[in-house]
Amino acid sequence: MMLSPDQAEADLSWTQSDPETLLSGLKSAGCSSEELAESDERANKCRADQPLSREEKRRRRRATAKYRSAHATRERIRVEAFNVAFAELRKLLPTLPPDKKLSKIEILRLAICYISYLNHVLDV
Repeated sequence: MMLSPDQAEADLSWTQSDPETLLSGLKSAGCSSEELAESDERANKCRADQPLSREEKRRRRRATAKYRSAHATRERIRVEAFNVAFAELRKLLPTLPPDKKLSKIEILRLAICYISYLNHVLDV
């Protein structure tokens, strides 16, 4: 929608960003600037007084730096343990050449094949 210069000023009231105009409009509605500041504080207090949902509590807890740091530490330990487990499994698998670098999926596939082979040897 294009605005023409001859449009009434009332049509443009939603685009006005002049604080004095907005403040005078609020004062004409019976609000003072002190009341507006108090209403913001009251709204924040009301939000604080209301019981938080489980999801909101979880979201707030996870937003703390302490939680993020602890989570990052746990993840680092988990990944390290995961990699150590794959390295140990890799040592147990016979491959040619023995020092060949294998991906995790290749290690798993070889382990499955090796276990099947060992089961076959035991059955014979």
